[in-house]
Amino acid sequence: MSFIIAAVVSVLFLVADQITKYIVTVNMTLGESRPFLKGLIDFVYIYNEGGAWGFLKGQQWILLTITSVIIIVFITVLIKYGMSDKVLFWSICLVLSGGLGNMIDRLFRDGKVVDFLHFEFMPNFPVFNVADCAVVIGTGLLILYFVLETVKENKEKKNSLIKAEEKTKI
Repeated sequence: MSFIIAAVVSVLFLVADQITKYIVTVNMTLGESRPFLKGLIDFVYIYNEGGAWGFLKGQQWILLTITSVIIIVFITVLIKYGMSDKVLFWSICLVLSGGLGNMIDRLFRDGKVVDFLHFEFMPNFPVFNVADCAVVIGTGLLILYFVLETVKENKEKKNSLIKAEEKTKI
């Protein structure tokens, strides 16, 4: 059931990303800023022509290639290992959802991604969107997965060593 919920949540992230971008582009002018949650979040309508923090600005073909490779790798991992662990499945689904959301923009908005969420309390933090949130959450879960797997492997190694020592004492 958790796998189904993860897939549905990921699709909802993708849909929410595209709907919110549409609403912003229809109801705001480029460069416009509106308060949303006073002191927390503003809506600031901008185009990001690069990746995270504007990295590779104007290099849409490189960004599309990188995103495509990441999507292919994540789909491959999802097919091969994704069903073996819920945290891994969730992380892959969310990263794919966010990556697809921003890729849709790059393909249909001349290489530009609509960003509109801005932390008012962090004025120098980049403006972002719902797809970026999905990628960050998914990446955080992926890191958690690897940490949990490392801890699990270390426990198993420790238990194997203890059992081996016990056998040599007998």
